[in-house]
Amino acid sequence: MAISIESSPISAEDAHALLTASSERTSTGLRNRALVALLWRVGLRPGEALAVGVADIDGEEGVITLPSRQAGIDRLAARVIVAWNRRRAELALDGGGPFISTLAGKPLSQAYVRELLPRLAERADITVRIHAMGLRYACAVEMGREGIQAEVIQAQLGVHPESAIGRYLPRADLAEMVRAMQARPIPR
Repeated sequence: MAISIESSPISAEDAHALLTASSERTSTGLRNRALVALLWRVGLRPGEALAVGVADIDGEEGVITLPSRQAGIDRLAARVIVAWNRRRAELALDGGGPFISTLAGKPLSQAYVRELLPRLAERADITVRIHAMGLRYACAVEMGREGIQAEVIQAQLGVHPESAIGRYLPRADLAEMVRAMQARPIPR
């Protein structure tokens, strides 16, 4: 069953422009690209994206392990994650710390993210309001438009129907999520 969505709070084009507004050469640009990818292409909540540890990302399997669930990584996010991970190694950042960190390996604050995204939007000439949860919502909308089953989207995002009947609905397993994420088209 596919989800039908009327409109997206942040379009795929705007989300992609936000991603590419960060430099592919500078350390902070690579880090910011990885953050946007975790929010937009993986669909993590802002707190989840900031809390993901280096050891929580399994690039070989295409999986991020979170305290309450696992999420699949699509091909675009994987490329961006690998680039930031390489730079982390060049910077000799501790492998035990947060994946999205300052250049000294310290955690980023949510306030930094709230300030960063509008700056990137301005640089990308985006006129709609850009915020971290909007990127997560955009992920859900895009997955629905791509024909990904509702239970896979729910599992990827870590949301479950709250109704009493929800416990009887089908749930996607990790292999289904990873397959669906790997099959997602890469924006141009």
